[in-house]
Amino acid sequence: MGLKWIDVYDIAIQLAEAFPDTDPRYVNFVDLRNWILALEGFDDDPGHCGEKVLEAIQMAWIEEVD
Repeated sequence: MGLKWIDVYDIAIQLAEAFPDTDPRYVNFVDLRNWILALEGFDDDPGHCGEKVLEAIQMAWIEEVD
């Protein structure tokens, strides 16, 4: 079973591993969405993503790297 938009913390961990030199505070939502869609194991409808979901993932990513 692949990652879904609701798997905020698991996505954040994968992003931190995939982009170790990226400061998540400066990632725009367009790039963030594209990076999530490209994650291995991500399997959800791209249309089910909204700004609040991306913001939650970005915050979880910030917590992950701090």
